[in-house]
Amino acid sequence: MRLKVLGTGTCIPSLKRGSSAYVVTAGNRTVLVDAGPATVRRLLEFGYTVDDVDIVIITHFHVDHTADLSTFLFVCNYGLVRREKPLLLIGGRGMRRFYKGLLAVYPWLKPKSYRLLVKSMSAGVLEDEGLVIRTKGVNHNPESIGVRISDGASITFTGDTDYSRSLVALAHHTDLLVSECAFPERKAKGHMNLAVVEKVVRDAEPGRVLLTHLYPEWDDFQGLLHAPYLLGEDGLEIDV
Repeated sequence: MRLKVLGTGTCIPSLKRGSSAYVVTAGNRTVLVDAGPATVRRLLEFGYTVDDVDIVIITHFHVDHTADLSTFLFVCNYGLVRREKPLLLIGGRGMRRFYKGLLAVYPWLKPKSYRLLVKSMSAGVLEDEGLVIRTKGVNHNPESIGVRISDGASITFTGDTDYSRSLVALAHHTDLLVSECAFPERKAKGHMNLAVVEKVVRDAEPGRVLLTHLYPEWDDFQGLLHAPYLLGEDGLEIDV
C-alpha cells in the first residue's frame, strides 16, 4: 500500500501547499481521497490521470476538499480518451444530493461512457477487490467522515475534524494516520492543533502520523517533531 500526497494545505492560497488531495494505491486499486482545487493537474504532475482512479472519497463538502471534483468528472467525459471503466464516488451524509447539485450546475458531468456509482456512507464498511474501506462520522460538518483504507496494512484519514471518539475507534492501531493539524498551537473549532492530535495518538496508537491540512502558521513553527510524527509536504510518498 502506498500513499502519494498531492496537497497538504487549506483554503488559504499557497505556492508551497495545494489543497487537500491524496492518492492511495493498493493491489490493483487506486483511490483518490478528497479533490481540492487543482487536484486534476496535481495528478498529472505526479504521474497519474483521472483514468487511473477507481474510487473517489470525499471527506466533507468544503471547497478546499471538493472544488476539483467537477473538473475530475468533466475530464472523464471530455479528456483525450473517454473513460470506460466504472467509478465509485463515496462521501458522507448527503453525497448523492451534493452530486445532483453539481449536475444541476454542470450537466456535462453526467457519465457518457462509464458507470458511476455514488454512495453515501456516513458510517459503514465496503469491500472492493480486496480493499476494505471503513468510514465513521467525525467532528466537523454534519457530513464529515474519517476514512480507513485497508488491504492488510491500513491508512486512516481524519479529514477535517476536532477530537472525537469515533475517530479514535476508526484509527485504532492503523499503520499510518493522515491527520489534519490546522495549527501548531492555536485552537479553532472543528480543527485540531498539536495538543489535540497528541490526544488522538495516545488513544488510537497509530504506527506513524502524517500531519496535514496545514495553515500558514506552520511556516513559522520552530518546534521539533519526534516519531511517530511526520510533517506533510506536497509530493511526499510513503509506503505502508
